[in-house]
Amino acid sequence: MKTLAFAAALAATTALPMAASAGGSVALNIAPSNAQEAQALRIGLALYALHNDIQANGHVTQHGVNNAAGIAQGATDQAIIHQEGAGHTGTITQTGGNNAYGLFQFGQNTNAAVQQNGGQTGLTLLFGW
Repeated sequence: MKTLAFAAALAATTALPMAASAGGSVALNIAPSNAQEAQALRIGLALYALHNDIQANGHVTQHGVNNAAGIAQGATDQAIIHQEGAGHTGTITQTGGNNAYGLFQFGQNTNAAVQQNGGQTGLTLLFGW
């Protein structure tokens, strides 16, 4: 529950474009529109990593069953995948360096694939039912 509260607080710090799909899920995708927003999001991801004692640039946390996750990245990239619930699939692929992304999936049966190519920052909160 702390993770959900932290993710919601982090999302509240930037613009929140929201999209709903007919398949029983809601996604909040955050893509900073300037350098200050990108820096704020990077700091938020770093604070999340610090709070959860994450010491690697790529980290996967899963609570539940039948979840799958994968990260492919370079040495200067940061990726966090956090899944709670059942049946989630999430991947983050980062190339070009200096990327940062957080993918948080809750509920059940969500699917997300993120691709970053050099210096990009973002966050996705995905809730399925």
